[in-house]
Amino acid sequence: MPDKHSFTLGIEEEYQIVDAQTKELRSHVSTQLLEEGKMILAEQIKMEMHQSVVEVGTHICHTIQEAKKDVAKLRSTLSKLAEKRGLKIVAASTHPFSDWKTQEISEHEHYKQIVENMQDLARANLIFGLHIHVGMPDNESCIAILNQIRYFLPHILALSTSSPFWIGRNTGLKSIRTKIFKRFPRTDLPPYFESWSEFDNYVNLLLRTNCIDNRKKIWWDARPHPSFGTLEIRVCDLPTRADETIAIAALVQALMHTLYHKLYKRNISWRNYSNALISENKWRASRYGLNGKLVDFGKQEEVHVKDLIYELIRLIDESVDELGSRNEINYIYKILDEGSSADRQLRVFEQSGQSFHAVVDYLIQDTVIGLN
Repeated sequence: MPDKHSFTLGIEEEYQIVDAQTKELRSHVSTQLLEEGKMILAEQIKMEMHQSVVEVGTHICHTIQEAKKDVAKLRSTLSKLAEKRGLKIVAASTHPFSDWKTQEISEHEHYKQIVENMQDLARANLIFGLHIHVGMPDNESCIAILNQIRYFLPHILALSTSSPFWIGRNTGLKSIRTKIFKRFPRTDLPPYFESWSEFDNYVNLLLRTNCIDNRKKIWWDARPHPSFGTLEIRVCDLPTRADETIAIAALVQALMHTLYHKLYKRNISWRNYSNALISENKWRASRYGLNGKLVDFGKQEEVHVKDLIYELIRLIDESVDELGSRNEINYIYKILDEGSSADRQLRVFEQSGQSFHAVVDYLIQDTVIGLN
């Protein structure tokens, strides 16, 4: 089992708030939800930049089972609060047809500054994500694990894909969210850093030169969190089912545990590949999801992404037992069999005669499936 400082878990999910009748995203409602939500969930619920987005976050969890219980409680509570107002929550990284131009920005100075700085890039950033925090033993190991986990980010993305549609179009991608968010500065794959001091010097330079006004404005696919003492994985789309979120979080936790205990502590490192190479796999993951191939750069050949994920599960096997997350990890096999949320949405789209409303109906049902 992890100790109280290392390999703890925190999970943040950003939900869509949709009208139960029209299936459109609804602005002007998150304030009401937040007011009542805070009475029940306290600091576990907060506003996001667009008023049709609500974010929730678990407590610090020492086991994946604690995280699963907390995620279920958060989804269930918010769903009930929304239903009282004729609304539904949806877990997916884009809404199939709502247009960002009709959505309102939250009345908060932080978001006003972002919009002032980035203008329509910020207004159009109507996307929804999953962020997984894993507690790190210390700063140096955090940077070491950050460097090594870069290689696996496309694998994780492929499992989570849930954004095939954008403003009433089938985009042809499994994760259009990835490409939308890439328009922001300081996003995409994190650079390689030799040490924590090199990373710290980089951040301090950005602060001194007014590139950023706080450390949270580094939005890489994986980043050392500036205040939590965690390594935060941000590459994921938001999975529709809670069990998917938990399975991917368990995978991330076990992978970091493996990279630390089986490699870093033994003065071994996963081979470093350049972002120029890893970005090829990230593109493939966003385009094809679980139905494509990634490049095995060690073998210098294409391998089906599902086979690489099976290899990844074997790699982390010992850590899975030590963390007690076998049952949760096993759900990965169901994702590989049934497809990600993006795959399922596309099946509903075709089976319904290409109805975006049918996709939203499906997402509404799937978001709360399995919750007590």
